Amino acid sequence: MLGRIGPTELLLILGLVLIVFGPRKLPEIGKAIGKGLKEFRQATREIKESVDINEDLDGASGEDKGQTARETEAGR
Repeated sequence: MLGRIGPTELLLILGLVLIVFGPRKLPEIGKAIGKGLKEFRQATREIKESVDINEDLDGASGEDKGQTARETEAGR
């Protein structure tokens, strides 16, 4: 229930922001929030790509280790 913001809550939040910061500051605040979201998405994308690359590398070496362990167990 806490994760969902309905239209009434959104209007209340926007109204409070307008009262606190005033109409002249809203474009600046919106621009700053937009830049922050863009940077966050870019950083998230880079982290996902690096994790995918690491998983690919670990997966290949893990298969080799698994085969070596199986061969070792079969030799016993």
